[in-house]
Amino acid sequence: MSMAPQTTRQRIALGLISTLLILAAWVVWDNWGRQAPAAPATTTSPSADAAQRIERGQYLARAGNCVGCHTARGGKPMAGGRRIETPFGSVFSTNLTPEPATGLGLWSADDFWQALHLGRAKSGRLLIPAFPYNHTSVISRSDSDDLLAWLQSLPPVQQKAPTHTLVWPVGTQPALAVWRSLFFSPTPFQPDPNQTPQWNRGAYLVQGLGHCAACHSPRNELGASGAVTNLSGGLMPVVNWYAPDLTNDTETGLASTPLAEIVRLLQSGASASAQTSGPMAEVVQHGTRHMNEADLQAVAVYLQSRAQAMTRSPLPTAKAVVTARVAEQGLKVYERHCAQCHDEQGRGATTVSGDVAYPALAGNRAVLLRDPTNLVQTVLYGGYGPVTAGHPRPFGMPPFVLELDDRDIAAVLTHLRTQWGNTAGEVTPLQVNRIRAAGTP
Repeated sequence: MSMAPQTTRQRIALGLISTLLILAAWVVWDNWGRQAPAAPATTTSPSADAAQRIERGQYLARAGNCVGCHTARGGKPMAGGRRIETPFGSVFSTNLTPEPATGLGLWSADDFWQALHLGRAKSGRLLIPAFPYNHTSVISRSDSDDLLAWLQSLPPVQQKAPTHTLVWPVGTQPALAVWRSLFFSPTPFQPDPNQTPQWNRGAYLVQGLGHCAACHSPRNELGASGAVTNLSGGLMPVVNWYAPDLTNDTETGLASTPLAEIVRLLQSGASASAQTSGPMAEVVQHGTRHMNEADLQAVAVYLQSRAQAMTRSPLPTAKAVVTARVAEQGLKVYERHCAQCHDEQGRGATTVSGDVAYPALAGNRAVLLRDPTNLVQTVLYGGYGPVTAGHPRPFGMPPFVLELDDRDIAAVLTHLRTQWGNTAGEVTPLQVNRIRAAGTP
């Protein structure tokens, strides 16, 4: 009788071991079998003009804001070393200059394609998904080759990236293999035959080089973002900004804004009804402002189409019930710190040329967002919009992180969200405190 329980335990143990071995075999096959390094033929003709390929590659790198991650602050362009914070520790970007020992000097076009398409280094090492290879897998082989042509034309810089400081086992090859099996599969771009070439061009840019879903989709607890087509918005980890839902006209106005104004916003960082701030200002500064008119128009067409397809009736929002004390405090803070620029009635101010200097707060979608994170961040840390040809002298927002306490900020933001026809929820001191505690952006 004593042998039966032991036999049962052994069967359970053997079953668990067998299951783990099967899962391990599947992960190995998935990463080193199904996603085995491929060597697709180069699509660029050997006789193609080298200067044109380099120029094209530079344009693509700018459109994808490659410099934003692969250049350390004050460092050599594209030499890597920029610290990128994640919920699991710090990652340092790699050197993309053609230096043989620490850069891409020994990389072939096939090696580079493998990195973009499969998230795998020349050595076969699995790359950390801080590099958004789910999006770069969308990029065509010809664009990959042109990107490499430009990178190999840069001055070589010998600079080895610092060692990542990730919490174990995050960043180890077995952990990356499991993560990839759960959340990664290459997604080469497939044009939609029911859409126009312009729409498909916009889709290609948004899903691939633009990697918009890397910010504008929710992330799970293991750091995986949504599909490359997911633009439903989400809170960006670490930097703690909310990237709005690009398919929701209530949050972005993309469904109802004229295409020309969407193009203007992407090109200059400011339009008649909106201004970029926070991480999006950096995207415009280093990325979209360098794109040509045709590509910007294509992106606008695609984004507007997505937003119009998802147009929905806004949920009714009850105006917050604000106590007399909070209302008085909010008004007092607004009159002291905000009214001079944004007007006593929240109408904002324009320059002599008619451009927006300080945005209107009445009816402002950023003010009315359900999640007040971006408002709190803006008041705490201030900031400037991007400096562009169409917006050469952006007016800034001063930081109030040392001047206003949590109750002051909560009261003034509640004031903004409940005045001049605005109907949004109250901002509480606890919300402000949590955002402040998350640290500087």
